[in-house]
Amino acid sequence: MKILVKEVENEGLSSFLGKSVTLWCGVYIYTGTLVGLNDTCCKLQNARVVYETGPLTDKVWKDTQSLPSDWYVMLQSIESFGFMKE
Repeated sequence: MKILVKEVENEGLSSFLGKSVTLWCGVYIYTGTLVGLNDTCCKLQNARVVYETGPLTDKVWKDTQSLPSDWYVMLQSIESFGFMKE
């Protein structure tokens, strides 16, 4: 069986450039504004580590800690991503 793969421009992680994103990684959850993306990592501005989510339906995180500056996350550590909360 032959399967055709179509690459869609501005889909996936790149569709979040300039927007808020949540990165669910192997150990931590990171959230912030995605401002950079290359083949190995992405750059978050106003980055925070989520220590306690609270109910996922809530509009804000229960406990986050701001990182001291822009933060880079390796793409290989991201398990899933999307917009969740502010």
